[in-house]
Amino acid sequence: MAKAYWVATYRSIGNPDALAAYAKLSGPAIAAAGGRILARGIPAHVYEVGLLQRTVLIEFDSVEAAMAAHDSPAYQDALKLLAGGAERDIRIVEGV
Repeated sequence: MAKAYWVATYRSIGNPDALAAYAKLSGPAIAAAGGRILARGIPAHVYEVGLLQRTVLIEFDSVEAAMAAHDSPAYQDALKLLAGGAERDIRIVEGV
């Protein structure tokens, strides 16, 4: 079974306090679901039409595990704290 990667890019952060509150709950919720945060922060460099946006890369054992983490009650509780505080894009990509 291929690993999966959850890639989150933040288009904007309107409320840093909401992001901080979200982060306190989301990290443990993701870890409890088997996720491993591999990278997070502003890109060191971008090419082509890349944007200097906060990016988070999380590894899971499978696409199903990544989706289950996102849909878990613990992560959904964290997500409620972020509501309206940031605009972002989350993609789950299967590894090769």
